[in-house]
Amino acid sequence: MRTIGSGAGRRFLSRGHPIRATLHSMFNLTPTVRTLLFINIGVFLLQTQLASRMNFLALYPVGSAYFQPWQFVTHMFMHGGWGHLLANMFGLISFGPLLEQRWGGNRFLAFWLICGLGAGVLYSGVRYYEVNRMRQDIEVFRQQPTDVHLQDFVEHNMPEYAEAFAPNIRQLHATPDDQQLIQSALVSLEDMYASSLNSPMLGASGALFGILFAFAYLFPNTELMLLFFPFPIKAKYFVALYALYELYSGVYRTPGDNVAHFAHIGGMLIGFILLKIWERGRARFY
Repeated sequence: MRTIGSGAGRRFLSRGHPIRATLHSMFNLTPTVRTLLFINIGVFLLQTQLASRMNFLALYPVGSAYFQPWQFVTHMFMHGGWGHLLANMFGLISFGPLLEQRWGGNRFLAFWLICGLGAGVLYSGVRYYEVNRMRQDIEVFRQQPTDVHLQDFVEHNMPEYAEAFAPNIRQLHATPDDQQLIQSALVSLEDMYASSLNSPMLGASGALFGILFAFAYLFPNTELMLLFFPFPIKAKYFVALYALYELYSGVYRTPGDNVAHFAHIGGMLIGFILLKIWERGRARFY
């Protein structure tokens, strides 16, 4: 899942009983997986031709002038580039067929859509909180334009810009009545707020992370041989580590990180809730 102005997926190979090869399922796509694959590719090809005119399908923050309720669904069929698309679709065709075989096409489609929708809703809740906190911090600085409040804004909302704002904060501390500096800072803060409010999220990663969780939940002891991991790892451990990584990355964002980590966590959470409902009485663990 990616934000514009803001994906997930890694390459996987699996081995071990009962899935002799998830790779094998890539060349024997089940009907629903195949349909989702074609739809995502088709929408992306439209994006390459229509460019920004397709942005109304991406998910804008609640409160943005561009936000529309349908975007909770449509955002999961858009992608930010070929790499973003290929990573998500590789995960879909690698793990999806096994789940569709277990559940059937209708239930698999419902799971995919609900996880993607739920991820969008949960991420929007996080963004709503972040954007409103940013608005409040701007108003605090407007009422009391001190170096302390400017630093608070940066630390709370844009810690990746701490170094860039450091000279302004020091100068404001030295000359607290410099109206030109204060107005310049306010313009910068308002620009950052507008950019954040109007930066949409897009991608199927929320749905994909639901699929990854479902695979690990239903086939926890299946060993995965990952292209970026030097030894096989059981699905349950891989997904647990991945979830911890996404949580850490969402809380402690690094400069330039445009991945919607909380949407990934949201997809896993919704997947967990659905599986607890659907898989009651399940006795067989692989």
